[in-house]
Amino acid sequence: MIPQTKAIAQTLQSILSPAAVCEWENIEIFQQKHLSKSVSADTTPTCIVYPNTQAELAQIIACAHQQRWRVLPCGNGSKLSWGGLAKGIDVVISTERLNRVIEHAVGDLTITLEAGAKFADIQPILAKAGQFIAIDPTYPQTATIGGIVATADAGSLRQRYGGVRDMLLGISFVRYDGEIAKAGGRVVKNVAGYDLMKLFTGSFGTLGIISQVTFRLYPLPEASQTVVLTGTPDAIAQATKTLLASALTPTAVDLLSTQLVANLGLGKGMGLVSRFQSVTESVREQSNRLLEVGEKLSLQCSSYAGNDEANLWQQLQQSMQASATESAIACKIGVLPTAAVATLFQLDKIASGQGMGLIHAGSGLGVLRFESENAIDDVKKMRSHCQSHSGFLTVLEAPISFKQKLDVWGYSGNALDLMQRIKQQFDPKNIFSPHRFVGGI
Repeated sequence: MIPQTKAIAQTLQSILSPAAVCEWENIEIFQQKHLSKSVSADTTPTCIVYPNTQAELAQIIACAHQQRWRVLPCGNGSKLSWGGLAKGIDVVISTERLNRVIEHAVGDLTITLEAGAKFADIQPILAKAGQFIAIDPTYPQTATIGGIVATADAGSLRQRYGGVRDMLLGISFVRYDGEIAKAGGRVVKNVAGYDLMKLFTGSFGTLGIISQVTFRLYPLPEASQTVVLTGTPDAIAQATKTLLASALTPTAVDLLSTQLVANLGLGKGMGLVSRFQSVTESVREQSNRLLEVGEKLSLQCSSYAGNDEANLWQQLQQSMQASATESAIACKIGVLPTAAVATLFQLDKIASGQGMGLIHAGSGLGVLRFESENAIDDVKKMRSHCQSHSGFLTVLEAPISFKQKLDVWGYSGNALDLMQRIKQQFDPKNIFSPHRFVGGI
């Protein structure tokens, strides 16, 4: 009798080529460790498969539906460890070979891509046409387009351009039964199916597997400059309030915790980092006006351009990524924008130098990082603080032992029943990423 693990692999090899199916024992050790961070301790997938076309992907899902296999969708795996631990996974399905550009409509400022296309590979292609996708995702060198949508990972540019769902014009996905469904379109004016696209944005692979997406594009700005203000929480709060109430149009406005400012060598106290991107004259004038605001408030002021600016944003992003150490914990938070400075002040008090934070000033969304897996009490205190300010705290990355001790989502709203009904409608056999989402969905 053939063991189940071999039987699953053999069945999938009849759909794909043998080279597109890798059994668990043949997966490289480092990849095994990475995949293991996304599933419960008692779960070992049988294999990982790499479909080359949307049709192959649909065949795999149809087979999984018939056999009641549970699947874990992923792209390149850069954010696979985010969120809850999936349970009972039989097959990991990677879309990294679905990486083609379907259509780049330069005149319409749109691009349609397969979900496995790497963000870092697409931006240079668009740059040749003077365009870009206005998203600043985590792990930009390895993140795939589908993964960015599935985790709603927009980054600092949301200040000017909005979140991922604001960029999304169309989507194709494979349903639980292997059928390919579509919503939206390839032109900016087409808003049909907009609610469905919002539903898949941030769904963490629990409703279906995204196969293609269409993004709106923006022209590359002529010039860019970043202003950094550091100092006391009260002064930073006042500078932020003045900036957001002014006629200035920054593309990014981020508040930094005291520890993050110190680690980056930007000065002392909390920080306000604002990026201006437009024509050269506008960038220079807006930057100077914010520098004047900082000087009046007795803040330490500096500005960055060119390579120095690029390095600043790269270091800022890398500082908040938890994957640099095995024990680090990364959390996504949301609070009222008016409570952002108070939230970072609370973090400095609670974490005592062992935590860093960044909050997008316009939205109140941000990331906290804790350096030790023993920081469960600190995380609980910060969650309580966020919830008291009409917000939330979700654990993205953490050791499995940490996630087993704490509900990573911590959802306390009244929409769980609705979410469960949606899950039942889209995935009645519960084959997509079971238990990875809110409430064990």
